[in-house]
Amino acid sequence: MKILLAHNHYGSAAPSGENEVFRNERALLAGRHEVRTVERHSDEIRRAGYAGKLGAARGALAVAWNPFMQRRVARSIKEFQPDILHVHNFYPLLSPAVFYAARGTATATVLTVHNYRTVCAAAILLRDGEPCTLCLERSSVRPALRHGCYRGSHLATLPLAFMIALHRRLGTWRRQVDAFICLTPFQRDTLAAAGFPADKLHVKPNFYPDPPAPRPWAERDDRAIFLGRLGLEKGVDVLLDAWARWGAAAPPLDIAGEGPERARLERRAAEAGLTGKVRFRGPRPFSDGQALLAGARLLVLPTRCYEGFPLVVREAFALGVPVAGSDLGAVADIVTDGVTGVLFRPGDAADLQARVAAAWADPARLAAMGAAARRTFEAEYTAERSYERLMEIYGAAIGNRKEKG
Repeated sequence: MKILLAHNHYGSAAPSGENEVFRNERALLAGRHEVRTVERHSDEIRRAGYAGKLGAARGALAVAWNPFMQRRVARSIKEFQPDILHVHNFYPLLSPAVFYAARGTATATVLTVHNYRTVCAAAILLRDGEPCTLCLERSSVRPALRHGCYRGSHLATLPLAFMIALHRRLGTWRRQVDAFICLTPFQRDTLAAAGFPADKLHVKPNFYPDPPAPRPWAERDDRAIFLGRLGLEKGVDVLLDAWARWGAAAPPLDIAGEGPERARLERRAAEAGLTGKVRFRGPRPFSDGQALLAGARLLVLPTRCYEGFPLVVREAFALGVPVAGSDLGAVADIVTDGVTGVLFRPGDAADLQARVAAAWADPARLAAMGAAARRTFEAEYTAERSYERLMEIYGAAIGNRKEKG
């Protein structure tokens, strides 16, 4: 099979799970098929210096429709004649226009839906720290424009809102994409409710290639860990409040990661008297982060937003670490309460503390959940299982393309 992969890499200053998924999937396919790529990098925007009104205007218009990338992908399709055009992230430099490059050809089109950017200007269905689906429910971008949902800016929200409205009006997602890869059943159902063609929505979670074997439970440290971006949407402030409520009985907690909320969270921890209990470990290289995770007895994920598929959960399962997570969206799809971890009410520090404390008080149960997490990984999140699902989805996309004639 001949596969053309397209991806806009996020800026190098911010580690991206989507970039990692693209690289993993490219390597997975390259060993078995003929693969070419079309890649752009958001760092190009800074290097090009989109300063000034004219440059900013051009950049904003390209978010909705980039004719140069449409032509570039069309040339690649003409030269390579791929069976599949598989797009990962199209924002901001590719744009959804790349799907029109395959129009009138035999190349089937696939989009991996890493987030909710097709329907939400903020991409994570979050506003003011709370889940928000107004734009989906109303089939309108007016709420996003009114609230300035992208980075809290009305001006910055405008090109994203225009992109969503334009491609809804054009029917891009209904007519130009032959198969969507959703990361969880929750995401599939959310997009179906937003008007995406249900028969084209397929579920394939992210995978973890070649993980290390889980560390024996008896050799692990008696601690919990949060590993991820320190942003408001991740709910780490709720986690700190829960640990403060728990008091002296709480286990040590590592917080590994970087983000805009780090300084505020460190102050919050100090003010709550958690300095000796909570350690901020800063940003870690992937291998160091995995070592920290492998040596813990619980990963806590107090997210406030509808995650696409948190890669850290996949990693925890691979390493046999149970997960305590918000009973919200994708996390509730991935973590089975009482089997591979525990779920708590999102944003509720008291419920988080009560649920985690009950699990922590029963070490044998916690160890059993870790073992169940590893079994789930082996059944659902290996490279081989992901490849099987991907081939099934590609087959469905090719079938849909042939029906179009």
